[in-house]
Amino acid sequence: MAKKWTAQEILDVARSFQPACVLTAGAVLDVFTPLHDQSKTAQTLACGLDADPRAMTILLDALVAMELLTKRNNQYSAPSEVAKLLSEKSPDNILPMLRHQSNCLRRWSALSEVVQNGGPAETGPSIRGAAADQADFIGAMQNVSEPVAIEVVNRLRPLTFRHVLDVGAGPGTWTIALLRAVPEARATLFDLPPVIPMAERRMTEAGLDSRVELVGGDYYEDAMPDGVDLVWLGAVCHQNSRQENRALFAKAYTSLVEGGAVIIRDVVMDASRTRPIAGALFAVNMLVATEAGGTYTFDEYREDLRGAGFDEVVFVHQDESMNCLIRAEKKM
Repeated sequence: MAKKWTAQEILDVARSFQPACVLTAGAVLDVFTPLHDQSKTAQTLACGLDADPRAMTILLDALVAMELLTKRNNQYSAPSEVAKLLSEKSPDNILPMLRHQSNCLRRWSALSEVVQNGGPAETGPSIRGAAADQADFIGAMQNVSEPVAIEVVNRLRPLTFRHVLDVGAGPGTWTIALLRAVPEARATLFDLPPVIPMAERRMTEAGLDSRVELVGGDYYEDAMPDGVDLVWLGAVCHQNSRQENRALFAKAYTSLVEGGAVIIRDVVMDASRTRPIAGALFAVNMLVATEAGGTYTFDEYREDLRGAGFDEVVFVHQDESMNCLIRAEKKM
């Protein structure tokens, strides 16, 4: 049954960008870290962050109204539970994801032009700079993956492999989960060269550096490391067109020994392409951010995997977000 909308509900949706913009601006400007353990005036905070005092006051008051900051005698402070999530001083902060979402917002704001012209949105680096934007993207992937990685990997049990190739590995969050699930295995991380130092730090912190090889490269252009019996494609396929995915699957097939398998972790849409809702919205994100990326159905994944030579294509797990799992095998 179709939803019965009211004018107020529609306007509420249209205005929902406002609190998101306030929150992400606070994250990009890093207003929460200086307020982690002490109160400051808007003037003091603006001076320390090289911002305009009037504009900073308006932003801080909006954050107070949203109950993300408190205000007393013109002094602003961050509640402890907010500081834990939004201060650079906290190891549990989710600032990378919020800053990444700020960059997404800039692209989404051009959606009407993108739909008219075919996209993607034309945006430059944020005020933090291109290198920081890339680091924020990698950190954002860790923010969303780390809390669920073990649970998702456990859905693949019984899981056996000797050597996994993690393509587009980012900081190595999924490599860590896979290696901890199979303690006798080893891994190769394959990602763009600027990402490799971030992954190296994570592997060292996790005590897994002796079991991991780090390889810099671009899977669009470069051959991928071979001799592995598992290829992990975690949140990679949505960046690509189906043609690009077919090429990626063919490279994965070449990387695998006979009897090996590829596992895709990504959004998988139903036949209507309207469910799950998060997947339909994420397709919009790919529209504004990539040349030809999108979200795909299981039938499309199966057809493209079989076209690359894979067999026994199985939909292992359905999820409402990006943690759907598809497995396919390379024949003996």
